[in-house]
Amino acid sequence: MSKAEKNGVKITLPVDFVTADKFGENAKTGQATVASGIPAGWMGLDCGPESSKKYAEAVARAKQIVWNGPVGVFEWEAFARGTKALMDEVVKATSRGCITIIGGGDTATCCAKWNTEDKVSHVSTGGGASLELLEGEVLSCFSAYLEAG
Repeated sequence: MSKAEKNGVKITLPVDFVTADKFGENAKTGQATVASGIPAGWMGLDCGPESSKKYAEAVARAKQIVWNGPVGVFEWEAFARGTKALMDEVVKATSRGCITIIGGGDTATCCAKWNTEDKVSHVSTGGGASLELLEGEVLSCFSAYLEAG
């Protein structure tokens, strides 16, 4: 966080959450904020509506987006709204010319679930590997090739 601040990079973190009394599709749901905290015995399984608004503002300013990982348990309807809202904003950004790269199996599955594979710039199932490549690391599958070369 301090490195981002030092370099003028704004990081947008969630401010509210959709909570659940257990990790299950039929869990009781609630709401919490950073200020109120998530009650003992409950867990955050999605970002809340205020967080989604903040993410939408950040996406609207972006010229390039690399998205790795959903913001909630998108497989369950009660906890999919945050990820769906973010996907909608990323699709809008792509339509205005923003380069959008979806990385990782779960996020690629979100694209398939909401039929957006052709509405973003690129979809890759290589989550961790994609991030390593963007960091400039040599992927293990290529290091053996380079050593043999």
